[in-house]
Amino acid sequence: MIRNFLRDTRGNYAVLAVIAMVPIMGALALAVDYAEVSRQREATRNALDAANMAVARQMLQGTSDEPTLKRFAEDFFKANLGPVSPANAPLTVTFPANNFGGGTLKLETNLKYKPMFLPVAAALLNQSSKDVDLSFHVISEVRLKNTLEVALVLDNSGSMAYLGSGTGQKRIDLLKAASKQLVDKMADQAAAMKQINEPVRFGLVPFAAAVNVAPDTDDQSWLDTEGLSPIHHENFDWSKMTAANAPLLGNRYAEFSGGTWRKRGTGWGDTVGQPLTRFSLYQDMVAQTDREEIPNTKRRVCKKSSSKCDSYTYEPDYEYTIAQYTSWQGCVEARPAPYNNNDAPASKTEPATLFVPMFAPDEAKHLWRDLDNDNIYDLNGDSFDYSNNWWADWEDSDATSRQRDVRKYFRVKPYDASPAGSGAGPNLSCTTNPITPLADVSVQEGRSAIKAAIDDMAPSGNTNVPEGTAWGWRVVSSGPPFTNGRKDGERGNDKVVIVLTDGANTYTDLGNTDAGYAKNRSTYAAYGYTGQSYDGTGVTRMFLGTSSSVGKTNYTASNYQAAMDEQMQAVCANAKGPKARNEQGAGNDSVIVMTVALDLSPSKDDEKKAIEALKSCSSYSRTTVGKKLFWNATGANLMQVFKEIADELSNLRIVS
Repeated sequence: MIRNFLRDTRGNYAVLAVIAMVPIMGALALAVDYAEVSRQREATRNALDAANMAVARQMLQGTSDEPTLKRFAEDFFKANLGPVSPANAPLTVTFPANNFGGGTLKLETNLKYKPMFLPVAAALLNQSSKDVDLSFHVISEVRLKNTLEVALVLDNSGSMAYLGSGTGQKRIDLLKAASKQLVDKMADQAAAMKQINEPVRFGLVPFAAAVNVAPDTDDQSWLDTEGLSPIHHENFDWSKMTAANAPLLGNRYAEFSGGTWRKRGTGWGDTVGQPLTRFSLYQDMVAQTDREEIPNTKRRVCKKSSSKCDSYTYEPDYEYTIAQYTSWQGCVEARPAPYNNNDAPASKTEPATLFVPMFAPDEAKHLWRDLDNDNIYDLNGDSFDYSNNWWADWEDSDATSRQRDVRKYFRVKPYDASPAGSGAGPNLSCTTNPITPLADVSVQEGRSAIKAAIDDMAPSGNTNVPEGTAWGWRVVSSGPPFTNGRKDGERGNDKVVIVLTDGANTYTDLGNTDAGYAKNRSTYAAYGYTGQSYDGTGVTRMFLGTSSSVGKTNYTASNYQAAMDEQMQAVCANAKGPKARNEQGAGNDSVIVMTVALDLSPSKDDEKKAIEALKSCSSYSRTTVGKKLFWNATGANLMQVFKEIADELSNLRIVS
């Protein structure tokens, strides 16, 4: 072909070759320029990243003067540009807007490139040579303080003892393994971040029917230690502790003074004048804990048979040892709305914001008193099952009065009376371990503390997701009750609450009937008794703030779930904040909420509602537009779900 071309005298090949050479050479010129511009753009990007990291390091080491940092950035950037002329890549530095640390440091340039084969490019583009310069915007962003604070809000209700679907393991054990895996992965990442102080913190909130804030917090100012809250004296009637009956109470009586009930009389010892509260009841209730027989003595003891004492036995007298009956185990009631669903600071000036210790009243039964020796006996005179009857009542009257009459707590519990077990007596529904505050998992001590608390979880009780979620928010919040969290809204720090439950919100109902049960209408838990209206409103606390779809006089389990689901939506919305990220990706959550449903089936009505509530509660992802941070997990894939959660937490470090 080449010989033919050289011998041809007609000029056809030459003409065609000349015609073809223009686009061929133009394409070659563009290929060369494309390769070069790609090289310069990559070099510019690398120089920006290197300069950005170098400036960030200077800022972390304490340099704050912006002109100095800008000169440092320009020098570092120019030194690393390689084939790029600094004149063609002017640097712009944008420092974080906030003034207390964190935030995003942004370096950017508009890279200008002149094609190397300018005439050819101009001809092909049909432009003059002065119009063919190319421009590329290149940007680099670094989060100066990339820290995480995570609260694990984990269901410890009784159903967590069931086997996880697709496994032979209990759900609680599957949850422990998955949670510890998550902590380990994030801790390993944190340990590699040497330039940041405490990069990843984890806290743990085990929840069931209530949440345990730890018994050693009983002197904290955010707790209602003076009986000021409008819910503090629900189910407690101090008015019968009058001066007239003080001799029956060891010369002790109560007086309302200064906005609270106070100790009066000579029998209080050094606590006279102090407030009468749930805390003081825990301290003042005593029981005979041990006894020693007194030789050569006898006393007559009634053996009950029906409604009267018709047979006796004789026993020796004893010398008894008296001690405090039980102590507060650390659980608190839900604050009245709207404070149950926010992290408003507790203050005596607004008593409803104070946290009230749980104290399950002794539930009354019919009684009979042997006046010969003042012994009190249960006659089981009604047909109702009072599940928490743990103390002898004062007098035989209606069930509501017997339940509320506080005089009974100043009797001594007999030596042979049954003791209150864990999560029973006045601590009924307090079945979980205390909250573990935020701990730095980049160090072994913090990692071990969180994992040990996870291992200690045990299933028992009902399910109260809104209370668990509220306390998860309070754990990552910066103000009391827990103050380990960084300042709310601080740039470069993400606060995350991860909520997992295996069941619908539950609160045991006792039916709509007014008869019996002292009109409690439910068992006692974080919302108290649902038969108790709040502060003259005529509405129980659980129903406060709910929509019209929640019946305000409907005391059934399904209505309780509906009310608690709404309370859950309120706490999630408040935690995420008014600027929460939407489906289109706009906004930024104050607290990122991730939710996991474990072994819940959409085919069951109550579980379907629970799934919908959890999904609605969750935040939208920052990294995937339109994605909800909700997982419908099974026992078999729970470990994989927590790996995905770890990936999402890791992605919070990426600036898009």
